[in-house]
Amino acid sequence: MSKLFNPGYYTENELEQEGFKSMGKNVLISKNCTIIGVQNISIGNNVQIDGYSTLIANKNGYIHLGSFIHIGSYSLLSGGAGVVMEDFSGLAQSVHIYSKTDDFSGNYLTNPTIPSKFLGIKSGKVVLCEHVIIGSNSVILPNITIGRGSSIGALSLVNKSLTEWGMYFGTPVRKIGDRSKNLLKLKEIMLNEISEKFG
Repeated sequence: MSKLFNPGYYTENELEQEGFKSMGKNVLISKNCTIIGVQNISIGNNVQIDGYSTLIANKNGYIHLGSFIHIGSYSLLSGGAGVVMEDFSGLAQSVHIYSKTDDFSGNYLTNPTIPSKFLGIKSGKVVLCEHVIIGSNSVILPNITIGRGSSIGALSLVNKSLTEWGMYFGTPVRKIGDRSKNLLKLKEIMLNEISEKFG
């Protein structure tokens, strides 16, 4: 296997030694990811984080990933005010989640090199509830909850909290329909099969 073109994933033993807040089983994290603030990051079981993704949870920030989660390559989770992904949620490639952002109005200075008294930071936890899926190149702004089972189409801007089981798309995002709940039946079948296989 080529290490140049396929750097691979960290082993379970390597991840356990890195000092994550908590770490489940069957976790795959690509070796070319950037992760800052491992002590503030908790990860459940059956999680895969693909190449060139960035997770930031330094200082008072935190990131909580449930179980059966996939984070596509080149994604960003900026957890300065908290990012939570509940079980069975997922991100396609290049999704950016911001729990803090500068004020772009011109009333304040911007960027992290500026003393805080000159900044107008918008801040708030971002929560992706169970079974939420976010399409490629979408952006999620701070202080937002996306309700259980909702899906966000590619290239969308999520600037407000969204209700359960909706299909959303656009910039800014708007509801375009209702999402099927059939996946709940599939989840139960899958979990039952796993339980029977592993006891």
